[in-house]
Amino acid sequence: MSRVYNFSAGPAVLPEPVLKEVAEEMMDYQGSGMSVMEMSHRSPEFQKIIDDAEQDLRDLMNIPDNYKVLFLQGGASQQFAMIPMNLMKNGVADYIVTGQWAKKAYQEAQKYGKVNKIASSEDKTFSYIPDCSNLEISPDADYVYICENNTIYGTKYKTLPDTKGKTLVADVSSCFLSEPVDVSRYGIIYGGVQKNIGPAGMVIVIIREDLITEDVLDGTPTMLTYKTHADAGSLYNTPNAYCIYVCGKVFKWLKAMGGLEEMKRRNEEKAKILYDFLDESKLFKGTVEPDSRSLMNVPFVTGDKDLDAKFVKEAKAAGLVNLKGHRTVGGMRASIYNAMPKEGVEALVAFMKKFEEENA
Repeated sequence: MSRVYNFSAGPAVLPEPVLKEVAEEMMDYQGSGMSVMEMSHRSPEFQKIIDDAEQDLRDLMNIPDNYKVLFLQGGASQQFAMIPMNLMKNGVADYIVTGQWAKKAYQEAQKYGKVNKIASSEDKTFSYIPDCSNLEISPDADYVYICENNTIYGTKYKTLPDTKGKTLVADVSSCFLSEPVDVSRYGIIYGGVQKNIGPAGMVIVIIREDLITEDVLDGTPTMLTYKTHADAGSLYNTPNAYCIYVCGKVFKWLKAMGGLEEMKRRNEEKAKILYDFLDESKLFKGTVEPDSRSLMNVPFVTGDKDLDAKFVKEAKAAGLVNLKGHRTVGGMRASIYNAMPKEGVEALVAFMKKFEEENA
């Protein structure tokens, strides 16, 4: 069977050249006589893999020297607890709730201190990003938290909030490496890798060094202290070694493609094809306010649940898979991450046009 166009929100499509390279090295990594899956994380071979991965990520994102890169387990969801445990010195944090994952992070943080919801878009089913240019930031807040791209609802911050000098913490799981970012504007920028970078099972945390201290909340487990992992170069315990290896391949692929400026150009081009069609379609409608639209996740509906289900089923038969929307929203969602080729988006739009003609 030929490969399908996979619009899954995560685990998601990976670059074909990376998959081929990984397949070629599966039984014998660079003459070692074994797979990276079997390799000791304490071996010189693996040390080079993790060092190269970190350096390539630093190059791609222009990460300043006073930031650490951590390859951690537990996914983005574990960071919902780890962040307040490590950063809540005053026991206060401000959260902007623009979707399900920001809401979960906000709820989790309440176990550890006073958490203020300073803005939200829940009033319109998270279909927009609120104005964050002049928020009432708590004077004693330890940090301000956002989820920068909302996978389920298809929204993205175009401008970072004015945190009035407070540390900004951002979950970038579904827009990681999709465009250039100024890392110095964040205290922590983190994301699960299974959407836009690698296989499931890891989160990458980029954290400013002054936020890595032994002064954490009482009872914080050793494994949930940033200092534990920073001091050990992400090798305190056995890391997700194979995931680090594949992510490293993706970083090299991104560099070869022209880096994050080029990815942004490609992602804007792909998203425009789909959004332009949605804006003129009589059957399909985008669900996000235009100025908040994500380049990565595009939700849309027909307005008829039965027709939505028919579309998803027929699209799958045509080799366009994983288009069903998240259960909290319904409808459809096309995730068009870095590794989704333009041809995949063009094939989707062509199919949507045909479906519209047949079901008008």
